[in-house]
Amino acid sequence: MDLSSFGIGDSLVRASLAIHQPPIGSSTKPGALMKTFDFDFNPSQLSLTRRANWKTTPTAAVRDGAVPEFMGPEPREMTVEIFLDRSDDPDSNDVRKKVESLFSCCETTTASIAAKQPSTPWVIFEWGAFSTARFNAYVSSVEASYTLFNTTGMPIRATCQVSLHEIPTDTLGQNPTSGALTSRRVHRAVAGDSLQSLAWREYGDANAWRTIAEANGIDNPSVLTPGTELMLPAGEEEEA
Repeated sequence: MDLSSFGIGDSLVRASLAIHQPPIGSSTKPGALMKTFDFDFNPSQLSLTRRANWKTTPTAAVRDGAVPEFMGPEPREMTVEIFLDRSDDPDSNDVRKKVESLFSCCETTTASIAAKQPSTPWVIFEWGAFSTARFNAYVSSVEASYTLFNTTGMPIRATCQVSLHEIPTDTLGQNPTSGALTSRRVHRAVAGDSLQSLAWREYGDANAWRTIAEANGIDNPSVLTPGTELMLPAGEEEEA
């Protein structure tokens, strides 16, 4: 039986949460990768929120109310559900460790304290080609519900609700013909990354790897060292 038709095996793309040190100074790039939280099961639900901020100042002289003033868009918010289960191994303490790993995203990092810029980690949610849900963020809350325990009281099943708030980054680059700023994203390569896989996740087209190679001056696309920072051009540039 071909399990790939059921989304099982190598064909299944797992969601993950990359947990980074916060940047130092005025940088808007995430710092060094601290750990990658790999999902045991892909989310069964995920919600994204985007708001526009309008301000209304009441005016006594206006009968039908004042005209609202647009103040700008607000950062994206995302809530993702993470299911953890070790009921097949009742002696495991993996569920507890994984929940604590999520809780640590709400704690100030030692490195940021040493740099006199206290901050919690920056995180990036990744799930295959779902680029809408991929952005720099901080974890605003983690709620863990333990639903199964072993005979010693160790939790072996839990559902976690993790709330992420986008951290807006500077827009880089400028289109010389229109004068409009073009947004780009920086990706730090991890083991298993390739230009083709990054192109697929970023643009939905593996053949667009040449755009990434050209933007980063890469002569040998078959060699991508983990830890390398890559500038990923925005979709408008890739289509140009």
